[in-house]
Amino acid sequence: MTSRHPLTSGRAGAASAALALVLASAAAGSPVQAAGGEGGVVPQGTVVYRATAQFTTAGRARDLLLHPDSKKLYVGSDDLPETTGSNESGLHVLDPANGTVRSTVGQAPGPTGTLGRRAVRQLVAPLPGDGAVFVYPLRGIGTAKDGDAAAAGAWVPGGPVTDAAPGPGPSTVLVAQGSVLSEVDLATAVVRRSLTLEGGDRFAYDRTRGTVWFTDLGNRRMYRVDLAAFQVAATVELPAGDGFGGFTEVDPETGAVWVGLDTSVVVHDVAGRRTGVIEGRGGADMPRAAGFDAATHEAFVVWQDPGDTSQPGSDDNGALTVHRTRDLKEAAQPTVLPGNHAQLGSATVAVQPGGATVFVSDPAAGRITRLERSMSPRITRSPENRTVAAGAEVSLTAQAEGTPAPTVVWQVSTDTGRTWRAVPGATSTTYAFKAATADNGRRYRAEFTNDAGTGRTDPAVLTVTAADSTTGGGGTAGTSNGAGGSGGSDGSGGPAASAGPDGSAATVGGAGAAGGSADGSAGGSVGGSAGGSAGGASGTTVGGTGTTPAGGALASTGTAVASLAGAALVLTAAGWVLVRRTRPSRTG
Repeated sequence: MTSRHPLTSGRAGAASAALALVLASAAAGSPVQAAGGEGGVVPQGTVVYRATAQFTTAGRARDLLLHPDSKKLYVGSDDLPETTGSNESGLHVLDPANGTVRSTVGQAPGPTGTLGRRAVRQLVAPLPGDGAVFVYPLRGIGTAKDGDAAAAGAWVPGGPVTDAAPGPGPSTVLVAQGSVLSEVDLATAVVRRSLTLEGGDRFAYDRTRGTVWFTDLGNRRMYRVDLAAFQVAATVELPAGDGFGGFTEVDPETGAVWVGLDTSVVVHDVAGRRTGVIEGRGGADMPRAAGFDAATHEAFVVWQDPGDTSQPGSDDNGALTVHRTRDLKEAAQPTVLPGNHAQLGSATVAVQPGGATVFVSDPAAGRITRLERSMSPRITRSPENRTVAAGAEVSLTAQAEGTPAPTVVWQVSTDTGRTWRAVPGATSTTYAFKAATADNGRRYRAEFTNDAGTGRTDPAVLTVTAADSTTGGGGTAGTSNGAGGSGGSDGSGGPAASAGPDGSAATVGGAGAAGGSADGSAGGSVGGSAGGSAGGASGTTVGGTGTTPAGGALASTGTAVASLAGAALVLTAAGWVLVRRTRPSRTG
């Protein structure tokens, strides 16, 4: 790692402080609000990109490439005057997670083949598996991969290379040398074919459709080149302006061509028809780079401030904006890039497939900012209104999705939703508690929070009624075999049983179940637990047992059973007395 002198300009120092504040806020998970507050709420599902790291170990980054196979971050760089002890020019290979430098390829052949320290101005294409094709001053086309001691390279004949793109075949590249477009051999830089246009120096290649869009800002037009014929197929007029151009890029998915012009981006469809214009933030920022993500169908545009705060709208800060490619509408909140201005070179961008992570270079400050996507909580389930009796269990459930996964805090309002306070310890998606009479009319909601903002569910109203108290009627009748009927909840007994099955004599009904009365006395009629028919068919000896309604203290206790047993004994004794009285006495 190289050491750096402090940034000498006050503007750069202020930009560094601003970025440090952004990173500190991101680390703290901002926006942050106290639980129960009313601030910080953003529309559900709002997408933002927040700075999570900055890398300052790759010199003055001129271009970025995320390798699709090896997943490494390739950085083409110039040297920074502020560095001491080393020259940072070359091709740097970084770990995209933390910016650690894996290797640096600093040597590349000159026009005579002699190796020397070379800056890398543009990354043209990834090599299969790992590595990159790149452009180095003034006419060099090089290739290298992680760990190489030096790059392979060749020099294109003619003027300085102003732009480059992958060629139609794996062994060629397309290069612009001012207004001259050529297809050259990658290994030898031999020109295979060439076309001279009216003007221009930048272009974009649509491999899928075999089309090159060559921008001529001096004449405010684009030339559509049929690559098979290597001839101009159409000319498309660009809006009038000051002549400043930031980039020319093609959306690989739709074939639309995006051109950064002055302080706006002009978009044309595959046929060259203008479909829309994206204006810059504040009217001063200039579009300098664009990247596309096929998975999300989004375009990522980097804007740089002019760097002259005396100009109207200039604030020294750039921005990252994200747009849906099909209608150009914003797909994320604009992200401020503190201190990213155009005084010392154009910013560049690399987008991780899926759009979760974006890397933006800042040549003036010699840093690369890593930004990660966050989505504010989107409520997918709100708690429902509930009506319960006092003492009953209440369970409320809420759900939300977001990136990163949001945390949750339940809140309660006792004044019909005018103010809210957090419920201590209620930090899961389900909040369960026992309802009390005092909870009647309270409102409950869940608040979900992550780095992108805060979202709240609709409130649920809790209605609490008085506790249940049951008053019952008479018990059921005993069965014909002598089983007792169940007792009534008011303490009354059930009717006695009917006659015995042989019809010879009526059995005494079984003991009625004990119904719990409010005063705790045992209910239930007294059945004949020992009763039997005169013909020898005995009744059931055990009566039914009743249940205890709420408030019955003794219905299920041994007291009721003892009362029934005592009553059965009394009745049994009375029966024996009757029998003895009806028998004739014997005489000697």
